[in-house]
Amino acid sequence: MNTHILDPEAGTDPHFGTIPDERTIEQLLASGFILVDKPAGPTSHQLAAWARDLFGLDRLGHGGTLDPFATGVLPLMAGRCMKITNKVLKHRKSYIAVFRFKTPPTEGQLDEIMGKMTGRIYNVPPEVSAVKVQVRTRKIFKFERLDFNEKDMVARITCEAGTYIRTMARDMGLMLGSPVELKELRREHSGMFSLDDCVTMDTVADAVWLWKECDDASALMRIVQPIEKLLVDVPRCVVKDSAVAALAFGAPLLRPGIVSVPAGIASGQDILITSLKGEAVGFVKLTVNTDEIGAMENGEVARPSMVLMDTEVYPRRWVKQA
Repeated sequence: MNTHILDPEAGTDPHFGTIPDERTIEQLLASGFILVDKPAGPTSHQLAAWARDLFGLDRLGHGGTLDPFATGVLPLMAGRCMKITNKVLKHRKSYIAVFRFKTPPTEGQLDEIMGKMTGRIYNVPPEVSAVKVQVRTRKIFKFERLDFNEKDMVARITCEAGTYIRTMARDMGLMLGSPVELKELRREHSGMFSLDDCVTMDTVADAVWLWKECDDASALMRIVQPIEKLLVDVPRCVVKDSAVAALAFGAPLLRPGIVSVPAGIASGQDILITSLKGEAVGFVKLTVNTDEIGAMENGEVARPSMVLMDTEVYPRRWVKQA
């Protein structure tokens, strides 16, 4: 995406704010996330509650429900990071699934059915799902067979967020005229993150123990990641320090506060605001097209739709009127 550079000489005060990768563990836990490899057994909610108690945090949730028997990539969101949960839930997912057939199909039958189940499909969750039942469609980008031994099939499914793989097993059974059971399910990707980025809950527990009992946060610092790493693929506008403070208090974004802005974003769209240090300030809804901003000298260009920055990080540069 092209970017309009509006103030290439703008600088930032090193006394305020923090480069995301240089935050303390306390700062990370106030607005960060952990990628865990969920084990089979607990629900996603139970895992998040366990982690919340382990850290002693008031706010910690998960970013993407997995049924109890399922394993794999599960983001745990702490503090202000929970505000962007809905954005994380929209990430494309990929799974490794094991389907078991009551009546063994032929490879030809499987190829035909998997072809029909690629693209946009109706996807209604079964009654045993961990989420509320809703009728909706979801897009299956890829449905590929990895192994097949008549009784079981191992497949990789790349799909739109919110796809119910158990429902796909049910629908395969309806098309075959014989039940199909989802025996195993492992989420291997969620957006840009994979199993290689995840840690086990035992690893998290050990790191927390070192931090609390030995005052050694080094292991935990490698596990807890800044909120900005969840937003690397989001269009962003970079602003000056003075604009950061104003936006943190919910003020509109004005033209003089902008350093750079992505090209081609229409009025009414949300974009991410970051500081010159790379900190996520929040999201704003544009009131003008970004391609028009360069010709402006003053005036409002956007209004905050979600604030992620604490009001005390950058000093106010304005005076309250009596």
